[in-house]
Amino acid sequence: MVAISHIITARPELAGILRRCFAAAGNALVAIAEADSRMRAVRQLNAMSDEELAERGLRREDIVHHIFSDRFYI
Repeated sequence: MVAISHIITARPELAGILRRCFAAAGNALVAIAEADSRMRAVRQLNAMSDEELAERGLRREDIVHHIFSDRFYI
């Protein structure tokens, strides 16, 4: 009986450990993506006004395509 109750109470701890591991891995992937120079360029262009973008020949909805067009078919 003791062994069974020990297994049952250990499962929530295992679930918590797994949840934290997956959350940490996901956060690491997000940090890597946000550190990319292309993402910095997207943020810089998004910070511009529509008039400034128009001077560069861009529309706001085309920013991601413009930055990633050589890497991905979007």
